[in-house]
Formats: sequence, structure tokens, C-alpha cells
Amino acid sequence: MSEIERYIAPQAVVEAVKAMAAGPVTILAGGTDLTPQINEGRRKHAATLMNIQRLEGLKDISLVDGEIRIGTLVTVTEIRYNALLTESATILCDTANCFASEQIRNAATIGGNICNASPAGDMIIPLLVLGASVELTSWKDDALFVRREAMKDFFKSPGKTTRQDNELLTAVIFDKPSADFVGKFRKSGPRPALEISTVTVGIGGDLKDGVFKNVRVAFGAVGPTPMRGTATEAALEGQSLNKDVIQAATEAARKDATPIDDIRATTWYRDHLIGVFTEELLNNVC
Repeated sequence: MSEIERYIAPQAVVEAVKAMAAGPVTILAGGTDLTPQINEGRRKHAATLMNIQRLEGLKDISLVDGEIRIGTLVTVTEIRYNALLTESATILCDTANCFASEQIRNAATIGGNICNASPAGDMIIPLLVLGASVELTSWKDDALFVRREAMKDFFKSPGKTTRQDNELLTAVIFDKPSADFVGKFRKSGPRPALEISTVTVGIGGDLKDGVFKNVRVAFGAVGPTPMRGTATEAALEGQSLNKDVIQAATEAARKDATPIDDIRATTWYRDHLIGVFTEELLNNVC
């Protein structure tokens, strides 16, 4: 901690982004990713440590003009039990229920999980399935500047995103799913809690009269970033989920993924799980 020269805890977003415009800042929210990384020497504090937990307006989940907005400080536990999400975006609640442990869910924020940019970041997968965008706020030309970027384009490499050093991720936003939307999530790890996922798969779309449309598929821990499965989506779009279509989608999923061998699993095992999970989820969509 010796490198920290200044600690601030702003209450307004404008204060926070002004501080970020002035120089390097380490952002602290729930701390469930940051603290282990600091303790293990994988990351260093900037001279200024900024606690954003007091920022106003970033702890709400709301529906405005057909869009669901989740503030960056909303915790995984709050997502898990939120009535709006339970009704409209169940895949998010189901994923939250599989996230780490109860204690970590109570502290971990959605913004932190996104900005950590782990290829195995669980909450990122359902957001990709929901077609979410991130809202990034900065101080530019003596005024607040807000931009959006699709999450599918946000991740660049492990731990790296398109967020600039002067930008604060203030929300994640997606269109409220239709009444026909069905979304499913599946993950695997050596333990049910406190374990980085070995493979994650999310599938969602509108299912009407037996036909699957507006399909989105996402994979985690099988590439350098969380990813959309474009070949899998193409195999499913506009199709009835019969045995042949599911088989074709399973084969496409294996082509979309680019797993590697590491300490948690082999390439072969991850490839196998991608196929198994894709087939399983599609069989459970109907």
C-alpha cells in the first residue's frame, strides 16, 4: 500500500471523473477482484486510490424507455433477487446464483466484474446474450461526456478493454427482452463456489411457434476474451430446435471457441464441455 499518496471518496460522478482526468487513479468498488490482485503482486495501486461506493445514482436497476439500466455499483446479490430482472432477464439472475460465494456476491459489483475483463468473468456472459452495452463517462471540454459501447466490442485481451484511463463505467444497458425471450446459462468449475469457471456458455433468443430468432450465444474461458459465438448463432437463427439443428449448432460452437491448455483444464476438455453445454442448453430451451 506504500505507493498510495492520496485517498478520495467522491459522492458525485462529476467529482470522480474530474479526478480521473487529473491523473492516474485506482478505482475501488467491491474490491473482490482488486484486492487479491494487489496482494498477489499482479497489480499496483496508482498514486490516488478512489473509493466510488458513495457515488450517487449508480446503485439502481431501472426500466426507462424500454431499456434496462443497471448501475455499475449494483452487487451480484442485488441482481440475483431483483424483481425486474427476475421477470424480464432471468438468465442474469440464474448466473448471479452461480457466482462465487454468498459473501463475495454481497460485495462484488457488476461494473467491477465487467472492467476486470477476465475471459472467465461469469456475469459478462448473460450480458453478451442480452446484447448489452456499457456506458462510459468522462470529463471532456469542461463537461460530462457519456458514450456507449457494445459489450461485444469492449473486451480486447485478458484484463484489457477499450475503456480509457479517464473513463468511468457508470452503467450497463440493454433492451428489455421480449415476452418470447428465453435465456440459459451453464458453467463448470472444480467446485460450486470460490472457483474460476473452466467453461461458461450462454444462449438466448426469442422462441415463438417453435422457431428460434434473434439468437445470441456467448462463451467464457475458451478464448482470450469473453466472446460471442457467431457461427453458433448463424446455425440457430430462424431454425426449429430439432435434433439436426442442435447437432449443427454444437459443431459450430466448437469452431467458435479457441480454448487453450492451462492449470485449470486442457484444450480437449474445454472443447468437449463447449459441445456438451451447448447441446444441453438447447435441449432445455423448449
